[in-house]
Amino acid sequence: MRKLSVILLSLVGVCLLSTLAYAKIGVGVGTGKIVVNDILKPGQIYILPSLTVLNTGDEKSTYKVSITYHEQQPELMPSQDLFQFSPETFELEPGDAKVVNIKLNLPLKVEPGKYFAYLEASPTATAETSAGTSVGVAAAAKLYFEIAPANIFQAMYYKLVSLWVLYSPWSLRVAIFIGLVILILLLRKFLNINISLRKKDE
Repeated sequence: MRKLSVILLSLVGVCLLSTLAYAKIGVGVGTGKIVVNDILKPGQIYILPSLTVLNTGDEKSTYKVSITYHEQQPELMPSQDLFQFSPETFELEPGDAKVVNIKLNLPLKVEPGKYFAYLEASPTATAETSAGTSVGVAAAAKLYFEIAPANIFQAMYYKLVSLWVLYSPWSLRVAIFIGLVILILLLRKFLNINISLRKKDE
């Protein structure tokens, strides 16, 4: 009876170990390429098409999205700090997916031309192989966009326009409030002038 219990426990242990050995971390993306057809302008804030990240593995993992490049690519390389990902990191159960929103914030001074980068989704932890070495797992979508040349005054104008669109209706409310304050101040000044003129006429 004792030997039977030992054998059963050994079999359970072997099953658990084999399950852990075959557990894998996987990642996929819902699109292979994102092309921005409009020519972008310096100083503007753009909302890019979202990226869907999938857990193709068989264990729960934490993921992130980052910018990577192709070695010796002919296109310009956009800086990582131009992009904002929401959410920045997230957990996915096996088979689950998450939509990541992407915002591109172009500075006032940016080099015009054609840009390329990979929107790379990857687990925050690396996968362990049977040999004990760690292997990076990642999936990526290609991103293409073009920035038009502009002077500093045009860039400032585009920045204000994009902020207005991005933060409306709050931007509209603030503008209306400022306009009302200016109007009230002008009316008060105008009324004071009229009152003083009438007193002199009398």
